[in-house]
Amino acid sequence: MIPLNYAILKFFTKNDDASADCVMSALQDQYGHYKAFKKGSIINAIMTAEANGLLEEARLELDPSQELKVYYRAHEEGAATINKYIKG
Repeated sequence: MIPLNYAILKFFTKNDDASADCVMSALQDQYGHYKAFKKGSIINAIMTAEANGLLEEARLELDPSQELKVYYRAHEEGAATINKYIKG
């Protein structure tokens, strides 16, 4: 099993776009027992990837509880970089 942060990045190479909640839902079974598997930590990992040019904001929406959800995507160059360094 690859490290959680790697799994988060790989998730974006296999999906058009996703929010932190989408990532958590998808990775819950494999990584739910990790201490770092918290929404804040996942948002931090996503924002770090964005700051490093691997991901970009795709869209924004309000959920039913009026919480802003930010969706990110791996653009072509970001996905290529992720796939080059993280196999699987």
